Amino acid sequence: MDLGIAGRWALVSGASKGLGYGCAKALVEEGVNVVIVARTASEIEAAGERLRALATQGAQVIAVAADITTSEGREAAFTAPGGPGKNLDIMVTNAGGPPTGDFRSWGREEWIKAIDANMLTPIEMIQATVDGMAERGFGRIVNITSSAVKAPIDILGLSNGARSGLTGFVAGVARSAIAGKGVTINNLLPGKFDTDRLAGTLSVTVQRTGKSMDEVRAMQAATVPAKRFGTPEEFGAICAFLCSTQAGYITGQNILADGGVFPGTF
Repeated sequence: MDLGIAGRWALVSGASKGLGYGCAKALVEEGVNVVIVARTASEIEAAGERLRALATQGAQVIAVAADITTSEGREAAFTAPGGPGKNLDIMVTNAGGPPTGDFRSWGREEWIKAIDANMLTPIEMIQATVDGMAERGFGRIVNITSSAVKAPIDILGLSNGARSGLTGFVAGVARSAIAGKGVTINNLLPGKFDTDRLAGTLSVTVQRTGKSMDEVRAMQAATVPAKRFGTPEEFGAICAFLCSTQAGYITGQNILADGGVFPGTF
C-alpha cells in the first residue's frame, strides 16, 4: 500500500534506537524526509547512517543530537540545518520513560521531571507545530506513550501519571477545530516490545525474584497471548499507517499494540 506521504517532512524524537527508531525507519522507507533526534551524538549519527541506507525516493535524514525534553533541545530540532523548521507534516513525539520504583520513594522533583518529559514536552511540540499543519491542510501527530495508560503497572507510577495527563490533553485538542483541517493526533500505546526499556523493567523482576534474565523474559513472554514480545519494526509500521493519508479519519484515539495483553472489551 502506498501511504501517500512520500516527500513530506517528519520529526521523530527518541529515534536513535527502539520504538522511535522503528517509526523513523518505517517513514524513510515510505520516502518521508525525517529529522531524527536523540541525546547521544554518536548513537543518533549512527542511526542516521543506517536510515539513509534504507531511505527510498530520495528521502533525506537529518540527525540532531539534543535533549528534546528541554527548550534548547526542541529549538535545536526545529532549527536543524536543511530541515523544515516548524513546518512539519508529521511529528512523532517520544521520550524515555521515567524510572521504575515504589511511589513512596518519589518526591516532587521526580514527579516534575516525569511530567516535564512525558507530558509537557509533547504538548509544547504540538503547540509549536499544529497551527502550521492546519494552515497547510495536512498534519499527523503520533505520541508514543504506554499501555500503562490503559492498564497501569504498579512500578511505573511516574509513567502512569504523566502519560495519562498527556492522554487527557490529546483527547480534547484532537477534537478541536484542527480536526476539520486535515490534522490528526493519536497516541500509540506499546505493550511489551523488545527494547532497552523492557530490559530495564525486567531487571526489576530479576532483582525481586533472583531468577535469571532469560527465565524472566520467558515468563513475561508467556503472559502475552501472542507468546512473544513485539518488535520495533512492527510498531513502526503501525506508526507509519497512522501518519498516512489513509488514516485521515482516525484522530483522538489510543491505539494499543500489546499482543492481546489488555483483557478489556473496549
